[in-house]
Amino acid sequence: MNFPTAGRLAACAAALLIASAAQADYLWLQSEGGRAKVYVGELGKPLAQLPALGDARPVLPEGKTLPLETAANHYAFQPQAGDLRFTAVRTGDGVLTYLQARFGRAETKPLNDLELVPTEPGGNRFQLFFKGRPVAASQVHVETSEGWRRVLAPAQDGTVGFTPWMPGLYVLEVTARVNNGSVTLDGKTYQDVRHTATLSFEVSR
Repeated sequence: MNFPTAGRLAACAAALLIASAAQADYLWLQSEGGRAKVYVGELGKPLAQLPALGDARPVLPEGKTLPLETAANHYAFQPQAGDLRFTAVRTGDGVLTYLQARFGRAETKPLNDLELVPTEPGGNRFQLFFKGRPVAASQVHVETSEGWRRVLAPAQDGTVGFTPWMPGLYVLEVTARVNNGSVTLDGKTYQDVRHTATLSFEVSR
């Protein structure tokens, strides 16, 4: 893969400010019993009740759709071939947040607006993309189902990487704020527009 130059990254990031504030609730995907399940909260501390989310749906190529089941604390759907993706919208306190999740690290191209993508299939180095163009994250949070946490800083080429060293579910999370963003949704205009993205994958024993 040809990594983006610093100039390209700076140009792509002009409309995006990567947030470095404390983590808030995020949305992540995991596989359970042959089903894809989507939780909100933090890994190890999912919300007991799904919050009010809009446009919650699996993301498929070419705009295809899948039936979605809603339980008390999670969504569920039948997984398809390849990496899985899910998006939703959350509003509150004058903030519009686009929640985006991906499960798997086989594919090297993004589908969601904000997405962490492995630089090679199954790899441990990741490039952040915003609307299909590479950007440099100021930091990426990593958490595992075993309680291990770490904050990753980007290398000079804008990528982040680490070596998974224990079995379990890994969730990488990044939050970004749109610079001078203004979005009108359901008749209300939001000046504070954010994107939160996760990439999750399993490491076998």
